[in-house]
Amino acid sequence: MTQKARRYSRKREAIRAVLNGAHCHPSAEWIYTQLKTELPDISLATVYRNLGEMKQNGEIRSVAFFDGKERFDGDVSRHSHFICDCCGRIDDFDCVKHDGELDSLAQESFNGRIDFHTLVFHGVCHDCLLKHS
Repeated sequence: MTQKARRYSRKREAIRAVLNGAHCHPSAEWIYTQLKTELPDISLATVYRNLGEMKQNGEIRSVAFFDGKERFDGDVSRHSHFICDCCGRIDDFDCVKHDGELDSLAQESFNGRIDFHTLVFHGVCHDCLLKHS
């Protein structure tokens, strides 16, 4: 697969910096809000377009949809996530090894090719448990 050459874009680099510096798995709207002061001429459509291109090029990945909003991760290494079904918080969940063993096990029962897997745990985060107890 060839990646078309892209010119340097200050807005794209700002979007990437916000995503990579976030301590959450943000939506396009969250990224847009963070950038609006620094780049007053940026549009939400620009953020969506650039996130789509970065996702397509494998530079970022989509983790989940929560409340109709796609959430992104700048860390494309193989790792699991925990999603709180109450507040939508998404955390990296690194206690599960991604060593290929599960891929090999699944491959034994699948008549095709498995390249990798993603693993997402759902439940209620500690903060939500405290609020609702």
